[in-house]
Amino acid sequence: MSNSGGAPYGSNEPTSFGLQPPQPGVPGQQPGAQQPVGVPYPGNPYAAPHAPTHAAPTQVVPEQQHQVPQEPGTGRLIAGRYRLLGKLGHGGMGTVWRAKDETVDREVAIKEPRVPDHLPERERANAFERMRREARAAARLDHPAVVNVHDVAVVDGQPWIVMELVQGRSLGAALHEGTLGVREAAKIGLDVLGALEAAHAAGILHRDVKPDNVLLGPHGRVVLTDFGIAQIEGETNLTDTGGFVGSPEFIAPERVLGQRPGPASDLWSLGVVLYAATEGISPFRRTNTPATLQSVLNATPAAPNAAGGPLADAINALLNKDPARRPNAAQVRRLLEKAAQPPQETKVVQLASPGGRSVRIGRKGWIGIAAGLVVATAVTAFLGMGNPFAGPLPDGWKTHKEKDVAATLAVPPDYVRGVPDRATDKTHWVTYTDPSYSVSIGLYLYKKSEDSLNEIAGTASSEAYQDADAMEKTDDSSFSDMAESPTPKADTTETSFKEGEAAENVVTYVDDQTDSDTPRPREARIFYYKTKSGDLYKLWIDYPGKGDFTERGREVAKAAIENLDIDKL
Repeated sequence: MSNSGGAPYGSNEPTSFGLQPPQPGVPGQQPGAQQPVGVPYPGNPYAAPHAPTHAAPTQVVPEQQHQVPQEPGTGRLIAGRYRLLGKLGHGGMGTVWRAKDETVDREVAIKEPRVPDHLPERERANAFERMRREARAAARLDHPAVVNVHDVAVVDGQPWIVMELVQGRSLGAALHEGTLGVREAAKIGLDVLGALEAAHAAGILHRDVKPDNVLLGPHGRVVLTDFGIAQIEGETNLTDTGGFVGSPEFIAPERVLGQRPGPASDLWSLGVVLYAATEGISPFRRTNTPATLQSVLNATPAAPNAAGGPLADAINALLNKDPARRPNAAQVRRLLEKAAQPPQETKVVQLASPGGRSVRIGRKGWIGIAAGLVVATAVTAFLGMGNPFAGPLPDGWKTHKEKDVAATLAVPPDYVRGVPDRATDKTHWVTYTDPSYSVSIGLYLYKKSEDSLNEIAGTASSEAYQDADAMEKTDDSSFSDMAESPTPKADTTETSFKEGEAAENVVTYVDDQTDSDTPRPREARIFYYKTKSGDLYKLWIDYPGKGDFTERGREVAKAAIENLDIDKL
């Protein structure tokens, strides 16, 4: 439910969010492309010219001026206690009024049903039931980012929803003036995400997350409103056959296809909101509804320009067309928390992309490498390398220039080389394993030019945390045969490589696949590095976690990392 009903109100109320000039462009158009003449921000509904708003502060009743006609309905008493003071806005389902609760002497917002008189009685009843459902949905939620519902007043069979009056305006109204910075957008995203987490935990899907339903209040408060079309788990769908509810440019692809929505559908909408908040452009908006829905299904938005780093990673992951491959709320929260940090802070946050192709490495992949089974399908991943120091080549070691991974790798003598079978494997990797198969070194390259699904994260550290998160998952059905195995643990740190950003994972786990009767402790050290062109490298050294070979494995890892040489940085 929305205090604004989709229209700006209280625009003279201060908020804690700074705005930047709107970013020019049209949805799906690459930055720098020629813009239509005479249109400052074509295709951007938030930057369109609009008349200035002169709404009075919402905490006081404006004096009636003789030159300003009184809105019809102003002064009406609802349910014997709520005095209507003026309209705040309206939307597809109703008009929102500012009112005074004369019983407790406080101002509230009231949503009046808005149903055309010509509708059949069945459809009118559906609309009223949807509003009652809105009240039930919001009243069940206890979260600071969800608007409080005080009462439902029934007048002539119609439900008037009485709710908290939020001082401020909608994000949609704010975007008329400009875009948000990365930190501000991430902070708003965190609050909206918190509201969605609370709703999903209660079995409620919002189904209409958009800028007009995000209210920005004073002191940095953010409120998600308009649960009027929310779907409560176990209740009958009110939508007529073949129809849908929600805003087309923010609706998830699976809902366009008529599939059953889930929490991932709301998270998709959050991704679109974050995109619009930072870019000033709605990525899927077109000139008509069918074209908009087609773009939701088929169009790939241009990469976010204003949003970089972890926020861009979150947006790109959330806009995956496949709901199974979108990150969950906890993973999105970690990345938004990093994006919201002040620049001087160095806390790193992780995000995984569940269900992605073999770019992500699960527990079986880690354990397969530990056993020295260098098979591309077990490990196919983008690999990166960090080099915080360049060390001397140990005695007897040899360097090998590997053209397929565009790098030179240093390895101990007598290590056995392995490469993919080009007839069946088009990935880029090379491995060297000691004759006893106790220690293995693998260098993997994931090329940006081949990343059609945009699965390479924005930074090496993001990739490191993604791998750590995927490896530590124990609830994935693909790992059900390992449910009793100790969960692998990863220690992720940030470092540098030739003045570039890099990262490292040190992983401890148990290999119970090679010999289930004798599980073996293992350790792996992995360095990540992303080139300026967007290619990602990973150097992986795997060795026993206990015993005589442990220190030897750590020495091999240190020397291999120190002596890695990438052809083009």
